[in-house]
Amino acid sequence: MKGQTDVALVAQESEVKRLLELDTVPWYKRKNLRKLYLCLIPAVLGVEMTSGYDGSILNGLQAVKPWLDYFDNPGGALLGLITAAFSIGAVVAIPFVPYTNDRIGRKHSITIGSSIIVLGVILQTAAVNIEMFLVSRLILGIGIPFCISGASQLIAELTHPRHTSVINGLFNESWYAGAIIAAGVTLGTFNMPNNWAWRIPSLLQVAPSLLQLTFIWFIPESPRWLVSRDRSDEAFEILVKYHGEGDRESPLVLAEFAEIQTTVRFEMENSKRRWVELLQTPGNRRRVAVAICVGFFSQWSGNGLVSYYLAKVLGTVGISDKRNQNQINLGLTCWNLVTGITGAFLTKKLNRRTQYMIAFVGMTVVFACWTGASADYANTKNQQAAGAVVGMIFVYY
Repeated sequence: MKGQTDVALVAQESEVKRLLELDTVPWYKRKNLRKLYLCLIPAVLGVEMTSGYDGSILNGLQAVKPWLDYFDNPGGALLGLITAAFSIGAVVAIPFVPYTNDRIGRKHSITIGSSIIVLGVILQTAAVNIEMFLVSRLILGIGIPFCISGASQLIAELTHPRHTSVINGLFNESWYAGAIIAAGVTLGTFNMPNNWAWRIPSLLQVAPSLLQLTFIWFIPESPRWLVSRDRSDEAFEILVKYHGEGDRESPLVLAEFAEIQTTVRFEMENSKRRWVELLQTPGNRRRVAVAICVGFFSQWSGNGLVSYYLAKVLGTVGISDKRNQNQINLGLTCWNLVTGITGAFLTKKLNRRTQYMIAFVGMTVVFACWTGASADYANTKNQQAAGAVVGMIFVYY
């Protein structure tokens, strides 16, 4: 039975790919798909903006004097804890995310996460001491995994298969859109002489979540989730409307629907298998190791160094002027958005393994040069070395 299911699934995937090659109508000429994508942008695609905003706002606030004064210039372990609180909250929420996503749906996972984030933003903006600020960041971290999980699956399961890879890439790059907004806002409020210099940037972190809570009701639920909940008729109607533009006999829609049904049935058949089976064969152990390493090393690659401590990094090479630090932060996030979008559209030209290898090798070389330039400045106070560090930061990211 399992072998028959595997063969059927492969055959259906091949049929979908064949039909996609024959489908050359662009998305903007499809009325229903165009409406779907216009609502997906604020409701789903912008979810990562919240994470990007959070990373950039901490960079900006470390260069805002009223924030430093109000919280008694946090540094060392305390600053590290404030930074890590967002991730700690996310780790706390992770065990509950899959059940929420599978039991009540992708859309409601986003609404739950966005509501939690709104609460966190209110507490962060109204913070009267460092403890309240810290708790607010924990709450923000708890909300973000629900949003990201629901949004990423909605994109994969709701978008037209021809556009899924590019839209997934744009979803990740929306992190930088949020970072740009945060960097621009903190730069704009930089000269304010009172606590609104940091409360305004904190308050505006709520914007992406409010957009999600507003526009999520204008998009349908995931067809795949509906099939898994025995609501196949609803799933088929969604595919007909958005992928077939109302054509119930569309070969692509019929092939997609058959593929979804087979995949869900296959997953349900395997859902009773034990997790320990992932480690019982050499092939499975290798796959698990690769999956863990990719996730672990992508977060351990040095990106957190600049994402949360740019002001401190710049200070080590003599760039201590707070306004200059905020300007570099804004320029870096703009540059990241450009390169990230370029990479998203390159997905159609370069396979994922090639992109990974180019990125990892390039990052290793650049990080080594960055480290060398930093050491040179530390020993000689050479301004050219300081400039090289800034340049390497831009190349690295």
